[in-house]
Amino acid sequence: MVTSVDSDVLKVLADPLRMQIIRLLAHEALCTTHLVEETGARQTNLSNHLKILRDAGLVDTEPCGRFTYYSLRPEALEVLAAEFAGLAATAREAAAAHRKRSC
Repeated sequence: MVTSVDSDVLKVLADPLRMQIIRLLAHEALCTTHLVEETGARQTNLSNHLKILRDAGLVDTEPCGRFTYYSLRPEALEVLAAEFAGLAATAREAAAAHRKRSC
């Protein structure tokens, strides 16, 4: 069975700044202020990227006083990883079958 990787999520992850945010959030929950310091991006630009990540289901938010902390949703990445693992297994099987019937 061939699995289907959500192309919208792949487009979201294709952006270098969003991938940098994902890498940072893999280590700890961060607020926009910390993400601005870590990435060098402007706050408005960063907020737009965080909204895209949130809308894609990759990031959760948690209000804390006047700040909002962002955290990575590991299960969202696990789903993607499982889908890619399934595609790799299918490709391995196809390559093995091709080698058996090859000239």
